[in-house]
Amino acid sequence: MQASVGDRLLVHGRIVGQHDRTAEIIEVLGSNGTPPYRVRFDDGHETLMSPGPDTVVRHFPSDGS
Repeated sequence: MQASVGDRLLVHGRIVGQHDRTAEIIEVLGSNGTPPYRVRFDDGHETLMSPGPDTVVRHFPSDGS
């Protein structure tokens, strides 16, 4: 998994009835865009994440595209 600051993570719910959550990547701590990431969820909560297979990166387009 590779991501950049500003990209968003979509974390799928793991059990029936659990909603998907999104988080903005605010810091990349791994080399070459790899985890771990410092993220901020929509409710303002910040945490350090090493995303698993239930997570998808939504890349934020750069200004040049």
